[in-house]
Amino acid sequence: MAKNFKQLQKKMSPPARARSQAKAEQMIREMALDELRAALDLTQEQLAEVLHVNQAAISKVERRSDMYISTLRRIVEAMGGELEIRVILRDGVIRIKQFGELRKRGQSSTQVTASAIAG
Repeated sequence: MAKNFKQLQKKMSPPARARSQAKAEQMIREMALDELRAALDLTQEQLAEVLHVNQAAISKVERRSDMYISTLRRIVEAMGGELEIRVILRDGVIRIKQFGELRKRGQSSTQVTASAIAG
């Protein structure tokens, strides 16, 4: 019979509980695009509808390991988020802002073509 996680957690030592909590938090912070969509309780069909593409295009982009930043930004915004590109260095974290320049020139993220997602 499966045991309730809370019951098992109570039996863990404080250091083990802390390690378990840290691992869970890391897993939440590091998700693949399809995992993020699922965690937000969105289906590929729902996301495709918002982006005005077909479900197959969403499936294809979720399997990619490389894509345009504009494509990723559009998908993240369709999920209700905001994309931020950061560089983590020994001396600190730097936010890269040049990828937002497309919007500053008068184009919105909805003007990025559906072919960017499908292609």
